[in-house]
Order: sequence, then structure tokens, then C-alpha cells
Amino acid sequence: MRAVWLREFGGPEVLVAGEAPDPVPGTGQVLVGVAFANTTFVETQFRAGLPGPFRAELPVIPGNGVGGVVLSGPSELVGAPVVTSLNGSGGYAERVVVDAAAPFRVPDGLALDDAVALLADGRTATALVRAAGVSAGERVLVEAAAGGVGSLLVQLARNAGATVIAAAGGARKTAVARDLGADEVVDYTEPDWTARVDGPVDVVFDGVGGALGAAAFGLLRRGGRHFSYGLASGSWTEVPEEEAAARGVTLHRGPLGSPADLRAATEWVLAEAAEGRVKPLVGQRFPLAQAAEAHRAIESRATIGKTLLEI
Repeated sequence: MRAVWLREFGGPEVLVAGEAPDPVPGTGQVLVGVAFANTTFVETQFRAGLPGPFRAELPVIPGNGVGGVVLSGPSELVGAPVVTSLNGSGGYAERVVVDAAAPFRVPDGLALDDAVALLADGRTATALVRAAGVSAGERVLVEAAAGGVGSLLVQLARNAGATVIAAAGGARKTAVARDLGADEVVDYTEPDWTARVDGPVDVVFDGVGGALGAAAFGLLRRGGRHFSYGLASGSWTEVPEEEAAARGVTLHRGPLGSPADLRAATEWVLAEAAEGRVKPLVGQRFPLAQAAEAHRAIESRATIGKTLLEI
């Protein structure tokens, strides 16, 4: 089968298309013919050899999320469109093998590529909104609002009845955030961006970290909640705990629930998308053989929403 190999850590160019043995399912497993593979910022860090949630011995086929059709396994699953996470590797390929209990059936009314775009980002956004307890009338600031998770947070917070302030970088991304339905939009590449936010906020969803995340923290009202879930800037937001305590601000950075909670969140957001209440933003698509270009685009910060590989 066709696949993309990572044989050494480094820049995007170390991702090289080639051949790999077809995986063979064992007892209790299914074989999935892959149509789309998810790509994430975390995977670019893994490729570069930086610390992160994934560990693997080289050479390896990277990729942690795919969507396709079940080719073999239990009869009730064969032929079904599914999305599934892997164990941190194997996704940039034409076929994958997973435990039969792992895949999510794609609901009727939801396109397979949209389902793949929701697999990681949808469960993260859902779990964040639930953990934060976003409610009607609250003011919620979403960083990186034109990104994969951010674009979904804008929609989910709005659906919960909150007023959403979308923070994004540059005219193109702020326009996307506005089209998503954000109530206020600010460009955080401008030095005075926090002054353009119309009043304090109750919740900050911080997917950027660094100085930008710290600036967003400063916008929280007393008793607010700050949820850090990403470090697109290269570092987590550093907020002194004593300062947060003095303002009664709750800081959260860590797991967003048990595996069962995250599975339930995935099932819920797939169903919401099938009903048209949330729509993932797929901004870029690359052929499998151009996985290096996909990584390069993500690292350039030029991408909008989710980046998929088409197989």
C-alpha cells in the first residue's frame, strides 16, 4: 500500500511517500480503507522530534486519525463509513487496522471528510465547552478562532447562548471568524488588541499560549475561567497561581475527561454535525504524497481550519 514514512526527525521534507506492507487484522480487529487522514499541529511537533503526547520508534508511518470504509471485520461493520483514532501512528496510509470497538460510525447526513475533521478537534472543543460550563449570557473569548478547534469553539459557545469574542491573526482569519458567527472579532496581531475587546470576559479558551495567552488572561473578570489547551506560540501560557487566586480565576490545563467522556463527546459532536448544528471548517486538502506540504502549511500559520490528507 501507499504510505508516508518518517525515518528521521526534522523539517517537513523528512516525510517521504513510499510503499508499506498491507496491515493484516487479527481477532477482534477491523481493516479500514482510508479516504482521509487528519493532520494536526501536534503531529508537526512529533515529526520535528519535539516532546509531545506521541512516542514511536523510527521508522514509522505518522498520523493519528483517519476516516474510511471498513473492509473486513465483524459483518455488522463491513462496508460502514467510520472515523477512528490510532495509537499515535499509522494514519498516513491507504489502510489501517484498529480494534473493532475503536471506530465511530459516521452518522447519516455527515460527509466523511467533515467527520474526520471533527474526530480530534470536535471532541476537544466539545470537552472544553463542557468543562468550562459555558452558559447563556456569558462572554467567551476564543483564541485562534479560525483554526480547527477554535472555529468549533466559536460555534459551540454560540449554540450555548454565550456572546463570543473571536481573536484571530490577520484580516483573512478575522473575516473567517466573523463568518462563523462571532459577536465580536479582534485581530491579535495588532499591539493593542486587548483594548478592542468590549469589556471583560467570563471564559478564555487559550489555544495559543505564550504572551498572547497571558494577555487574554488579563481580560478575565473576577471569578472567570481560563482553559489552556494548546501552545501554537511554542509555549504554554504562564500565569502566576497567586495572581489567579487573588482574582478568583480558575486555571485549567490538563485532561478534559476520561476516555469514556471523550468518546461520548466525539459521538455527540458527530451527531450535532449530522443535524447541521455545527460545521467543521476544512480549509486545506493535500494528496497523501504531499504530506510534507501539509506540514509546511500548518507550521507557516497560514492555514484556516482543518488540514486533511486525501488518499
